[in-house]
Amino acid sequence: MLDLNNMKKSDFYYELPQELIAQTPVEPRNSSRMMKIDRTTGEVVHDHFYNLCNYLKKGDLLVLNDSKVLPARIYGEREDTGSFIEFLLVEQKENMVWEILCRPGKKAKIGTRFVFGGGKLKAEITDVLEDGNRIARFECEDNFFAALDEIGQMPLPPYITEKLEDKDRYQTVYAHELGSSAAPTAGLHFTEQQLDELKAMGVNIAYVTLHVGLGTFRPVKEDKVLDHKMHREHYDLSKKTADMINETKKNGGRVIAVGTTSCRTLESVAAFNGGKIVPCDGYTEIFIYPGFEFKVLDGLITNFHLPESTLIMLVSAFMGYENTMNAYRIAVEEKYRFFSFGDCMLIIDDDKK
Repeated sequence: MLDLNNMKKSDFYYELPQELIAQTPVEPRNSSRMMKIDRTTGEVVHDHFYNLCNYLKKGDLLVLNDSKVLPARIYGEREDTGSFIEFLLVEQKENMVWEILCRPGKKAKIGTRFVFGGGKLKAEITDVLEDGNRIARFECEDNFFAALDEIGQMPLPPYITEKLEDKDRYQTVYAHELGSSAAPTAGLHFTEQQLDELKAMGVNIAYVTLHVGLGTFRPVKEDKVLDHKMHREHYDLSKKTADMINETKKNGGRVIAVGTTSCRTLESVAAFNGGKIVPCDGYTEIFIYPGFEFKVLDGLITNFHLPESTLIMLVSAFMGYENTMNAYRIAVEEKYRFFSFGDCMLIIDDDKK
């Protein structure tokens, strides 16, 4: 039994064979496996994502995160010495000004200038932050994002070691709002055709934006879960989406978040507005772990997450600690594929179908 007042990160550990970490995406996108789990009982059904429609009904609402991943990793050289530098764009602060991670950091002192892509982009370090990140002011003769798209690489998670042949496979088919440092990976399973089929059967689709930060890959360092401080991410929930969520609830439909980022957006808005869903944008540091009271979600589509991560803690909060750890044990036994390019789970109550 999990002690909610004294949770340890080790409570959320599971043994994962290295070969189950998916290095490449499956084709087609929706051919990935899907473990459907009853949120209350923990009962497991093994299926594939292309059969998602079998578990949804007319009037249900899928909420998708439409954030688009920046090809945010760029390689260049110091303007004066020609020595190598790597930048990773973290967050845009203002026009042409970004917070970045860089290595080697010792080469990036205030006032140092760098060149990328043979001069397509130039940058000067203007500040060094407490955590070691830098602020860089960029220069670009043409469109900054066009140049970034040409010379940048996708910032794949550290556990993916194989080169990604097609940049678009680390984007959802509905990605629209540029700004993420990592993909909202639960959405990678959808094809455009499948979204059209779901709409045709009366399942509604709504969008939120949460720009995924690099903090999503940072491990929980503190042994006590409650001592962990979450990273900050920017979100936006429109009036159209707020209206769709409220209408769904009013009509007895289910609100199903696609991904932990959509989940965090919805529950953040509710937490900031007395349990109500209203148009809202801002920053959230919400930390969802067992004991959290969900105000919006009726279902969740999510991939299989790293041991001891804040994301497996979120899943445990939604469907219960024992159900979650049992599902992960089964996933390992059944050789599901894990993490960003891996398989997924659909967590939903059968008795509300």
